[in-house]
Amino acid sequence: MRILILGGYGVFGGRLAELLADIAAIELIICGRDRSRAEAFCRRYRGVAQVRPLALDRAAIAAGLHAHRPDLVVDASGPFQDYGAGRYGVISACIAAGVDYLDFADAADFVFGVSRFDAPARDAGVFVISGVSSFPVLTAAVLREMAKTMAIKSVEGGIGPSPYAGIGLNVMRAVVGYAGAPVKLLRHGTPSYGVGLAESRRFTIAVPGRLPLRNLRFSLVDVPDLQVIPPEHPAMTDIWMGAGPLPEVLHRILNLLAKGRARLGAPSLEPLSRLFYVVLNWMKFGEHRGGMFVRARGSRGGEEIEQSWHLLAEGDDGPYIPSLAIEAVIRKLLVNERPAAGARSAVRALELADFDASFQGRTIFSGFREPHLDAPLYKAVLGSAFATLPPRLQELHGSAARRQWAGSATVKRGRGPLAALVAALVGFPEAASHMPVTVTFSPENGGERWVRNFGGKSFSSVQSAGQGQDAYLLVERFGRAAFALALVVEDGQLFLVPRRGTILGIPLPRFLLPTGRSCEAERDGEFCFDVEIAMPLVGLIVAYKGSLRPVEPAGAS
Repeated sequence: MRILILGGYGVFGGRLAELLADIAAIELIICGRDRSRAEAFCRRYRGVAQVRPLALDRAAIAAGLHAHRPDLVVDASGPFQDYGAGRYGVISACIAAGVDYLDFADAADFVFGVSRFDAPARDAGVFVISGVSSFPVLTAAVLREMAKTMAIKSVEGGIGPSPYAGIGLNVMRAVVGYAGAPVKLLRHGTPSYGVGLAESRRFTIAVPGRLPLRNLRFSLVDVPDLQVIPPEHPAMTDIWMGAGPLPEVLHRILNLLAKGRARLGAPSLEPLSRLFYVVLNWMKFGEHRGGMFVRARGSRGGEEIEQSWHLLAEGDDGPYIPSLAIEAVIRKLLVNERPAAGARSAVRALELADFDASFQGRTIFSGFREPHLDAPLYKAVLGSAFATLPPRLQELHGSAARRQWAGSATVKRGRGPLAALVAALVGFPEAASHMPVTVTFSPENGGERWVRNFGGKSFSSVQSAGQGQDAYLLVERFGRAAFALALVVEDGQLFLVPRRGTILGIPLPRFLLPTGRSCEAERDGEFCFDVEIAMPLVGLIVAYKGSLRPVEPAGAS
């Protein structure tokens, strides 16, 4: 199969070529206006797929198709928002030449308008599929899965790229170009408009049992989902899609510029796109992780419900997600699974199972969540990951009733006056070996109070499900200090990882958050705990580990 990739040495085209590197049965024609860049890309390319460079402007695509006769054209150039009156020139040329076509288009109007070519494409026996990327293919696949159990009324979603992912100049031009401009969407059941990058919402991406992303600010983006997804769900009244780029300070500056443009009727901010491109690709710090979410509200059996889907991508795997959809379509073509002829958006190009297969072998994880207000605390926070815990952990955390567990523990205390002061304020036990321990769990204000008694000396904390910026986290309060902890399941162990903290309601800087390894596990049929609490500038405060078994209530047989 011969595949001609317009923008083949760019961000998306280049990543697609890398994803196809293991297929010896394909030849990739790496196209762009700059032959030297195409040649440089081909020299660096590693894989069994054949690659060759080609200088080709999209305006000359008809001649390029005649000269090189590809089986498939992938348009990975852009920005699709700027193609003007002749924006469908590549599609028209492909239909005339009898060549199949896919693109990465992220412009809502462009993707929505592709259906006008449906009859000519069917007559030519070719498929023309637009918007084959995370938005709207993955979004639509997730919503179809949700629609199996609910009637979807409102949808919001977003993508939070890693600050290390890098962003192409054309993508930045597109985003900055519609900042402050009207964005078509469905609102309260009526076609309406939002303001690009001027409307913002916060969300925490948290795959059950995985370390969640930090709470992100998402701002409205002009993506195909806003126009092509509502017709798929007749009961839908609202849809909103956002992006959550980091650093947030730069994001907020763009928000202010977008609002200023909207209120003052100022011209497009596109002349600033190169500045934002340089600064955003320079300011790389924080966690090298990205993610995506889709949250839907609707009804099931006459009851109002909410369901959300979360995706996490670690390290360098995240930037490849937008290219995975076209990769999947191409791999299906190679085994004679061909899309039907015609021109349309990519909203039904793939199913969620296709993406799950693509995620295998990568550090990409996804999962659904559905709130259960009556669930025990840890089950509510962990969601579906609760079922993966060992039996003893499920037994201890699987009840909301008052209960008591007992056993023994070894305690180690930190040295130094600051460590001693913090330990005394909280009431941590003194150092000892094989000390008897009793832990009493009692319901309190929708959460649980844990009273830990080490050899006659007690200290307590209150645990509850986080809200707002602490969503999907477990919040533990020791007096006026509160810490939001992620519940992470790995190798049959439950780890508690500090993510946020406050003292007297004042947020702690991240570098002052508690450190140390705290986990729960099952060994020899017993619930085992291993807790280490330390702080920067203080060092170890206390560490205690041991095991517990349930204490039967008095009078129980």
